[in-house]
Amino acid sequence: MLFQVKAIRGDTEIIRLPVEAPDADGAARLTREQGYGVLAVKAPAGLTGVLRSGRGDFSVLFFTQELIALLEAGLNLVAALETLVEKESAPHTRRVLQRVLERLYHGATLSAALEEFPHVFSPLYIATVRSNERTSGLVEALTRYVRYQLQLNQVRSKLAGALIYPALLLTAGGGVTLFLLFYVVPRFRHVFEDMNTELPFFSRLLVRWGGAVENHGLLIAVVIVAAVGAVVFALSQPALRERAVARFAALPGVGERFQVYQFARFYRTLGMLQRSGMPLASALDIAAGMLTGILRPAIGRAGRAVREGTAFSVAMQQQRLATPVAYRLLVVAEHGGNMPEMLDRIASFHEEQLARWVDWFTRLFEPLLMAGIGIVIGLIVIFLYMPIFELAGSVQ
Repeated sequence: MLFQVKAIRGDTEIIRLPVEAPDADGAARLTREQGYGVLAVKAPAGLTGVLRSGRGDFSVLFFTQELIALLEAGLNLVAALETLVEKESAPHTRRVLQRVLERLYHGATLSAALEEFPHVFSPLYIATVRSNERTSGLVEALTRYVRYQLQLNQVRSKLAGALIYPALLLTAGGGVTLFLLFYVVPRFRHVFEDMNTELPFFSRLLVRWGGAVENHGLLIAVVIVAAVGAVVFALSQPALRERAVARFAALPGVGERFQVYQFARFYRTLGMLQRSGMPLASALDIAAGMLTGILRPAIGRAGRAVREGTAFSVAMQQQRLATPVAYRLLVVAEHGGNMPEMLDRIASFHEEQLARWVDWFTRLFEPLLMAGIGIVIGLIVIFLYMPIFELAGSVQ
C-alpha cells in the first residue's frame, strides 16, 4: 500500500514522501531508516487505497527498502532473502522471491536472478544491482535507487495532485450536462410541442435532441459507451499511445513542459547510474527508457557520438536533448570531473522549473475550466427557458 509520509529533513525542511509499506507503522519505520524524521503518515483513502492494497503486484520499492534494512543489520544476501520469503504472505510476491532465492542457491548472481522477471524488475534496477553486487557497495547502490525512486514519485505526486481538482470539476460538470441532455431536455420537448410557437434555432436543436433521446436512447447510449471503449482500447496499444504522446508533445507550451518532465527523469536516472560506476555510454542506453519513443532515437545517436569521442555536452546539444542551462552545467561537469553531482543538479533544476509551471498552470486553468463548464450548463438552461420567457412576454 502506498502511504503519504510527512517528514522533516535536516532541521527545518518539511517534505512529503510516497512510501510503499504494508501498514502505517512500516511506512514510518522505512522513512526513519532513510534518515528522515516522521511527522505524520497518511493512508490512501477511498476506492484507490482498497484497490492498491488488494492487488498482487510486486512492489520493487518496498522489497528494496526491506532488503537494505536486513543487509545493514548484518545478514548476508541469501539470509536476507530467506527472511523476506518467510515473512511474505502475498502469493505473487512470495513466488518471485522464492525463484530468486533458488537461483542464488545454484550460484547465480543477484542480477542474473532478477533478469528472469523483466516484468517486475526494470533494466535500470538490474543494471544498478549488477554494477555493485560483486563489491561491498550493494547496499549503497540500492539506497541510491530508493532515493531516486522516491524523488521520481515526488514529481509524479505533484503532477497527479495538480490534476485532481480539474478532474473533479470535469466529472461534476459532465454529470450535470449529461443529466440536462438526457433527462431534462426530453421532458421539455413535450412542453415546447404543446406551445405550438416558433422556437429559436438552438431551442429547436434541443427539441430534436430530446426526441432522439426518447426514440433512440438505448442506441445513443451504446454508441457513447462504444466510443469511450474504443478510445481506452486505442490508448492501451503501444503504437497508438506513442502517437498520441507525440501529438501531445507537439502542442505549443504544454509540449515544452512535457519535454522538461522527460529531461528531469532522464538526467535523474543518468546521475544515479553514473554514481553506480557505469560508463556514460552504457548509462545512456539504459536511461533512454525514461524518454518517450520520439526522443529515444536521439539518445541512440548521442550514445554513438559519445563512443566515437564526442564530448557528452556537445552530443546532447546536437541532438536537442539539453536545454541551455543543462548544456552549460554539462560543460562545467566535464571540466570539473563531477558529472554525477551535476546530472542530479540538472534534474533538480528541471523539476523545480516544472513545479513552478504546474503551479502557475493550475492557478490559471482551474478558473477557466469552471467558467467553461458554467457557460455550457448556462447556455443549455437558457435555450430551454427562452421560449417560455418569450411566451410569458407575449401573454403580458
